[in-house]
Amino acid sequence: METNKILNADVLDIIFDGKNKEYGAYQLRKAYKKTLSRALVITGSTLLLAMGGTVLANFISNNGNHRTFNTVETSIAKLHAEDPLPPPPPPPPPVEQPKMDIKQIRFTPPVIVRDEEVKPDEVIKDIEPDAAISTKDVKSDNTNQVVQAPIEETDTKVIEVKRPDEEGKIFTAVEIEAGFPGGQDTWISYLRNNLNGDLPVENGATAGKYTVIVKFVVSKDGSVSDVKCENDPGFGMCEEAVRVIKKTRNWTPAIQNGQQVNAYRRQPVVFLVEN
Repeated sequence: METNKILNADVLDIIFDGKNKEYGAYQLRKAYKKTLSRALVITGSTLLLAMGGTVLANFISNNGNHRTFNTVETSIAKLHAEDPLPPPPPPPPPVEQPKMDIKQIRFTPPVIVRDEEVKPDEVIKDIEPDAAISTKDVKSDNTNQVVQAPIEETDTKVIEVKRPDEEGKIFTAVEIEAGFPGGQDTWISYLRNNLNGDLPVENGATAGKYTVIVKFVVSKDGSVSDVKCENDPGFGMCEEAVRVIKKTRNWTPAIQNGQQVNAYRRQPVVFLVEN
């Protein structure tokens, strides 16, 4: 481009000087302002038409549908608070049943000693048939040790309701404990006559008093099983006590709810070793 034409030439003419202006880019840039103005005018006109159409449609709809509303006069009434309900009466106090101790006889565990060495508090008392075996002596006229089964009354007869026996269950606490055939005196005599009192000395036990607690199961058929020592002072005393108790049979089963049940029994056996 000549020098005298540069000052009056358009920027596009300077940029595209010596280039192919017929390619298309020159024409697009040359008509850019006109195209932009035309697009803005068209967009604005479209928006104005849309807004005007919406306003016109609302105007026509409001003029064509006239709604009337009925007004009802209301008044606020005064509400009176209801009287509070009285509190419920307190429950009656529980009636305490008079407690009566059961007649009990203190049980003395057998001790293998000479007759002249038996202390007054270790004397074995005769077990009365209507007294319960316990750890103390209790004098009472109440000898009822068995809890009676509930009675269901009907119109024409009385039916005794018994609780079903739980097969295989071994009770740890029962109403009547299992008993040795012949009674408590026979049981103590059996232990004294069959326990080897010299066994601890033969095994080297020092002088003293040793107590072995043996726990075993008396089944409903009177057999003895699961004989174990809860403690073992050693010197063969546990094995000796277990051996003697395993030899027993034909026990009277324990009673619970009027039925014979399997139950545990604990038996203390005392060995006295002298110098």
